[in-house]
Amino acid sequence: MVGIPSRHKSLVLLAGVIVLQILMLAVQIKRDSQGRLIRVWTVGAVSPFERAGSSGFGWFRDTWRHYFALQNTTKENEQLRRENDTLKLQISQLQGKASEAGRLAVLLNFRQAHGDVPMLGARVIGAGAGTASLTIQLDRGERDGIRKNMGVITPDGVVGKVVEAYPNAAQVLLLTDKESGVGAMLADSRIQSPVGGQGEPLLVMKYVPNDDEVNLGERVVTSGMDRIFPRDLPVGTVMEIKPGNPFKQIRIKPAANLERLEEVLVLLSLRPLETKTEAHPADAQPSAPNASVPPPAARR
Repeated sequence: MVGIPSRHKSLVLLAGVIVLQILMLAVQIKRDSQGRLIRVWTVGAVSPFERAGSSGFGWFRDTWRHYFALQNTTKENEQLRRENDTLKLQISQLQGKASEAGRLAVLLNFRQAHGDVPMLGARVIGAGAGTASLTIQLDRGERDGIRKNMGVITPDGVVGKVVEAYPNAAQVLLLTDKESGVGAMLADSRIQSPVGGQGEPLLVMKYVPNDDEVNLGERVVTSGMDRIFPRDLPVGTVMEIKPGNPFKQIRIKPAANLERLEEVLVLLSLRPLETKTEAHPADAQPSAPNASVPPPAARR
């Protein structure tokens, strides 16, 4: 060990004695409001470190609490978001059920209003995937009495006809298909002419001479001449009229929404049946010579 030089020993001893005396005086001396001087010095020396430690600990504590508070808030937000999504789904389902109930009520009222026409309600369970043929699939088939060439309608109007019947399903060719058609007539003038599809949303009324009067907005109804649909069922509304050679070019908007079908009615008879419609004086005479309608005794 390196020793302290002898000339410095006295200085160190003197310094130690002075410090000791100061400490003893500090212990003995009292201040009126703050106690002994040694306590004042000690508090003054320690206070900055205490303040720093307290401030650091408080910052750490607040940060820690905020961290967990944010975590809890995040969890609560996620839970609320899940609950909100669940409620939205439930509301959507309830709205769908309410809409379905409304559609079924309309179908029921239509069937009750036309109780003399045998018909069967069916749901649309599929649609044709290709563009060459516009068809839909029904959840009813031969076991329910559905046969080929039966007419399919909604309370709004004509939909099409059954082209294939299976035990538990049926395929319907929509009125807008190129191979589809229906016997029709103008509701006001009672001019009879077939209506067919072109593979697009609008229908075409064929073989109307240029001399015949046709008005925009005029209703087109079934004529019963095709022996599939009853008379006076809505087919559509005249939307466009152009002169042609040798017949008018008449385009018709379908009465039924063929792009959003969910429930339909299948007419369970191949014979034209009269639906319950109000008698119009203008319609009484043109309907009399229609020999295609069988007498009541021949109807089912």
